[in-house]
Amino acid sequence: MPLLQVKNMTHFFSGLRAVHNYNLVIEPGEIHGLIGPNGAGKTTIFNLITGVYTPTEGEILLEGKSIVGLQPHEIASRGLGRTFQNMRLWRHMTVLEHVKMAHYSKLTYGLVGAFFGTAKRYREEGEIEEHSMELLELLGVAQFADQNVLNLPYGVQRKVEMARALAVKPKILFLDEPTVGMTPEELVGMMEVFRTIHKEFGPAIFLIEHRMKVVMELCEQIQTLNFGEVIAEGTPEQIQRNPKVIEAYLGKEEVE
Repeated sequence: MPLLQVKNMTHFFSGLRAVHNYNLVIEPGEIHGLIGPNGAGKTTIFNLITGVYTPTEGEILLEGKSIVGLQPHEIASRGLGRTFQNMRLWRHMTVLEHVKMAHYSKLTYGLVGAFFGTAKRYREEGEIEEHSMELLELLGVAQFADQNVLNLPYGVQRKVEMARALAVKPKILFLDEPTVGMTPEELVGMMEVFRTIHKEFGPAIFLIEHRMKVVMELCEQIQTLNFGEVIAEGTPEQIQRNPKVIEAYLGKEEVE
């Protein structure tokens, strides 16, 4: 059984077709990439799979069970973690608070524990803080735990967002343009973070990325999207040589 399977997914916005007949299969531990020109529909596909939108047509199966119609937090609790192209960080929270907050969908102590401070509540809260610090240490930003996240450099903020996504212990991790705005040095460092995450936790990874160095070095399979449709799919080597991919990025005249 695939970890994630999308079958014939189509979506319309106000009568305009944004995604057409999209299919995807990701097995446990695989790293897949999704590339394409700006406006091709890449983030829309992420939003459809993660519950931000509900597809007009098609199936989305996580470990064989449909997740169509579930809320994003329900999908996250089933093992799908995500980062965003435009980081969604809270203005008045510290680094540690961001990562701790992401754990709360898995709390079990309930309202009674919250109101009366039961032993179970303190045990779970302690475990959350310990796990949050472990994630920050893994990503090399533990020294910023008590600082307001918006006062920190861009690269650090990206790592905090990554730690927050890992807090749900995802079986599959969706990364939407995780290196956007980074310097070449920061990009190399972030690629090492991806490798560390994959080695330490073993999640499958589904990656939207414009930086071809990242996609070609990390991904095992790559899809190319154009106008909401997959025009090519294969290994990095196959994608690099595919004339449809070259045309989508460079234009027909350039290819000829």
